[in-house]
Amino acid sequence: MAKGKKKAPAPPASDAPGWDAIDAACNALYPDQPEPLHYPITPHPPMGTGLVFGISAYRAKGPPAHWHYVTYGFSDLYDKENPDPDVSGYGFELTLRVTRGRERTPPSWALGFLNNLSIYVRRSGNGFGSGHMLNLNGPICLGADTLIRAIAFDTDPQLGTIETPNGRIEFLQVVGLALDEHEACGDWHTAHVLDLLRETDPLLVTDLDRESLLSNPSAAQRIQEGIDRDGSQSDRAFVAKVEWEATGRGAGRVLNVTLGARAVESLLPKLRSRLAHGRDFVLVGKEQALRFRAAKAWKWAVRDGTPTLDLSPAALAALRERLPVKRGRYEFPELPGVVFTVVPSEITDPEGRVVEVVG
Repeated sequence: MAKGKKKAPAPPASDAPGWDAIDAACNALYPDQPEPLHYPITPHPPMGTGLVFGISAYRAKGPPAHWHYVTYGFSDLYDKENPDPDVSGYGFELTLRVTRGRERTPPSWALGFLNNLSIYVRRSGNGFGSGHMLNLNGPICLGADTLIRAIAFDTDPQLGTIETPNGRIEFLQVVGLALDEHEACGDWHTAHVLDLLRETDPLLVTDLDRESLLSNPSAAQRIQEGIDRDGSQSDRAFVAKVEWEATGRGAGRVLNVTLGARAVESLLPKLRSRLAHGRDFVLVGKEQALRFRAAKAWKWAVRDGTPTLDLSPAALAALRERLPVKRGRYEFPELPGVVFTVVPSEITDPEGRVVEVVG
């Protein structure tokens, strides 16, 4: 990644209409900074591993004073590539706001982080959207002593959505979260948790030094009340380890379920925030999935290649109270015919090194 420098003139408008449209939106917001610090990402797509051609950083007054990063590359900057005439590329560009002190240049960790998100999108083909959230499996700034270890996405409150010659672009702001805030988003609703954060930080600036919202007893109580009142928006969780095998016949048929400890961590809160509200929840693994559903009576069956566990009130209570996030083999009389095996989950850093074992 090259050092920051004044941005070279973009290609003519006829060659880069998407780039020009992003520039115009940013210039309207920051008319005093027509030449922001711009960081080219080399090698450029398609030779590089990500989607981003470059990232600009603006000095925002706030409050609080912060750096406002804007990516170039998730949308169609040059030729129109997305066949949908109304949408440019993936339909978004990312922004990130990071607290600013007396430093003259923006923190470099944020540049690498945004580029890593573009690598993820290019490899997976999965874009981001408002309300999405992501556990980073480590601090947002590698090596930093910070509680910010997850993110959520929301429409940038100042840049919003624009129309370009290549289609629509939404500026999606990346918002840093503590892990318990991330869990609250999943157990309640991302928008509601972000609204609570906005009460003290309207622009949702990522501050590596801030405490969790849930350290405030009043906010924590409001979140718990919201979960009990509204339930969860999240109908599924994507996890590393979900496997099942049905054996035997008739009354002797058994469903053998293997879950990673992290999958159990994802499931247990949803037994309260989804099933207790009469809503289904699905654990999705690499190749197999498992559906949980609230019901009057217990039964399980494989439907369309996926087992569905209809949990009676007693079965639901048994899982909530007695399925641990710990390796082992577990059977419950309230769920006859199902055997759960919990195996450890390994958490790795971006280089693939194991940094933590859960379970």
